[in-house]
Amino acid sequence: MSDDVLPVAGIRLASAAAGIRYQGRDDLVLMELAEGAAAAAVFTRNAFCAAPVTVARRHLEKISPRYLLINSGNANAGTGDAGMAASYETCRLVAAASGVAMNQVLPFSTGVIGEDLPTDPFASSIPGLLSSLQEVGWRQAAAAIMTTDTVSKLASRRFDVHGKTVTVTGMCKGSGMIRPDMATMLAFVATDARIPKAELQQVLETAVGPSFNSITVDGDTSTNDACVLVASGASGVDVGDRESAEGQAFRQAVDEVCMELARAIVLDGEGATKLVEILVEEAESEAQARQVAYTVAHSPLVKTALFASDPNWGRILAAVGRSGIDDLDIRQVRIWLDEVCIVSNGGRDAGYTEEAGQSVMNRSSFSIRIAVGKGQASTRILTCDLSFDYVKINAEYRT
Repeated sequence: MSDDVLPVAGIRLASAAAGIRYQGRDDLVLMELAEGAAAAAVFTRNAFCAAPVTVARRHLEKISPRYLLINSGNANAGTGDAGMAASYETCRLVAAASGVAMNQVLPFSTGVIGEDLPTDPFASSIPGLLSSLQEVGWRQAAAAIMTTDTVSKLASRRFDVHGKTVTVTGMCKGSGMIRPDMATMLAFVATDARIPKAELQQVLETAVGPSFNSITVDGDTSTNDACVLVASGASGVDVGDRESAEGQAFRQAVDEVCMELARAIVLDGEGATKLVEILVEEAESEAQARQVAYTVAHSPLVKTALFASDPNWGRILAAVGRSGIDDLDIRQVRIWLDEVCIVSNGGRDAGYTEEAGQSVMNRSSFSIRIAVGKGQASTRILTCDLSFDYVKINAEYRT
């Protein structure tokens, strides 16, 4: 988490303890966007997408939003027509209290799936949220959207262009049910740069690829995934031209914020004790490389070996072998743990020692690099181990 969370001109936030599910902590956030702000978003591809995802998509297609409303504790997913009605009602409540159109409010929810979302806590909390909005509300908001997260997740970047300063700040939540299929559990990134909506959408889609779309904790894609990038334009700096110095600096700042937030999710994976980068090289295509990487990352046997700091390289080898590559020549496959080669020529590398493998596995962060000998494509993903605490956290999630 960034120690220096920078406010973004034209963006104000407030949080409140609404009691939607949790008691004694904030669980509802309102984010206000300056009039004329641009907004872009990507959403889950899970077929059972939550009601707020459907509503947010519909509203974003029609008009620029003025408010984002985010609750934790209840996902409002798998709730049918009642869930849709509840999401629309929360938007109506914000609209009525603020004077904007109902479709200028985008709702977001995270928490337990399959439970009806009560709207009374929203009705009683929204007036107070509107009266307490402030540009420095990021830390409180990031804590309020947490569920099983153990830490809030924030990141900021700032750059200067011709004497003017541009800021990019983001927050996200996510710890379990993480194998994003567009973005992450919930992520909100804001800037005071000025950029048209179409270009902003391109920036976001480019940024989520190597960041939120290249992490996995447990292989589960949430019903509620959403990542939003908003631009208030308050700095007066135009970054729409991707070839300009301003445009390039802006894209780099957004990429870095998304990468830092994505890494924070894996570091905070439910019960995680290891951060592991899986690099796959010499694949025929990026899709093939990702297929191998995710097969290794999602193997329970590999993940439990990581937790045990056990250099059981046979588990990695077996996962590569079952990853679905046609005509894989096992003699061409090489595998490393950081600098230590563990597999070559179809089996254990001739120079490998258990002591060398153990020295890497004892580290809290390391890489598994796999060369499959098929081509020139490559990829990287971040993952973590599978610990006792992961089972405990998820077994007790609703209690």
